[in-house]
Amino acid sequence: MTDPAAQRDLALHVLQRLREAGFESLWAGGCVRDQLLGIVPKDYDVATNAHPDQVRAVFGRRRTLAIGASFGVIAVLGAKGLRPIDVATFRTDGAYRDGRHPESVVFTSAEHDARRRDFTINGLFYDPLTNRVVDYVNGQADLAAGLVRAIGDPAQRFAEDKLRLLRAIRFAATYGFALEEATAAAVTQMADAISVVSAERIAAELRRLLEHPTRGRGVELLAQTRLLAAVLPEVSAAIDDESAWAAALDRLERLPAGAGFPLALAALLLGAAAPEDVPRIGRRLKLANKEIDRAAWLVRMLPQIDDAERLPWPRLQRILSHDGAAELIALAQAHWGAGHAGIERCRTVLDQPAAQWNPPPLVSGDDLVAAGLRPGRQFAALLDHLRDLQLTGRLTTPAEALAEAAQWTAAEGPVDEPGAGA
Repeated sequence: MTDPAAQRDLALHVLQRLREAGFESLWAGGCVRDQLLGIVPKDYDVATNAHPDQVRAVFGRRRTLAIGASFGVIAVLGAKGLRPIDVATFRTDGAYRDGRHPESVVFTSAEHDARRRDFTINGLFYDPLTNRVVDYVNGQADLAAGLVRAIGDPAQRFAEDKLRLLRAIRFAATYGFALEEATAAAVTQMADAISVVSAERIAAELRRLLEHPTRGRGVELLAQTRLLAAVLPEVSAAIDDESAWAAALDRLERLPAGAGFPLALAALLLGAAAPEDVPRIGRRLKLANKEIDRAAWLVRMLPQIDDAERLPWPRLQRILSHDGAAELIALAQAHWGAGHAGIERCRTVLDQPAAQWNPPPLVSGDDLVAAGLRPGRQFAALLDHLRDLQLTGRLTTPAEALAEAAQWTAAEGPVDEPGAGA
């Protein structure tokens, strides 16, 4: 994990080096916002009147990356374990024809740079050497008032970069702010335009929104501004059922503060999408396969927890030994609340030493092969059968398991190799 103090020292060093080289330099954007809110910044950006080639000359090419040079951004590298510091030349932007990036940039002054940014709370500069805030957009007033306000004309800001529609919601939810009236109206009117943004970028914003403890408020704002219908129409349709919608928001609020994205997504989709629909939604958002699989597993397995008191032990044991079991119990508690009988049974099991309820299998596939059985289509069923008997106490030693395997094979017929037969 990055050391916040070391990250700040690196950002200060970068700013000072630029000053020593004769350039103007200020901290910019989110790090200023967070610092003024009393939040320790995770990342720092530096804005300067130095052009990209001048920035590289100051720090050397071995310590810089020109990944964003066409937009005036050079990354300055620090010690191992520290995030690079993005150094951006003050600029104004040309036309945004793709709804995401300007076609050109013109290097300019700090004031013009501030006025091309998205929201007033993100348009602030700060001089750490003099402890002075440089504010051309009244961002300090909106921070004090708890408002997310677009800089200038909201419709123009959102037309330039449609992802800002989602960012407005995330900032409002994360900081407990309100959307300024004209900004909220523009988000609502332009919500459908989010469709031009790539699925990956939409998913990244949803991930950050749902991973934050204010996820319930975030989803509520998405619904109020019509963005939910644009990015998750399956969930938006559930709003028509007031009790189901209230339950969904309550479920999100009751998740653990540190709930990960797959768990939060499962909590949101629960009741709005059938388990078999979750993978389709995940693929549409181009989520990672691991995220899709986990969210789908959680939605599919939740009814099993409701029935946990009556489930045969081998079946419940397989659920509780899954590496997503803790998330499943968290989802169940958010859904049904504390005191649910199925949850209590699961917690009683999980509170015991793992070796007691999840002992190593008595035999493996390799053991069966060594005993003379040929691997084939029925191997998995045989191993499941042996595991069930072990978990119910009917098999206690590897020798007993191998003897049972021989009897099972004789009764079921030969364990053929894959593809064998006519």
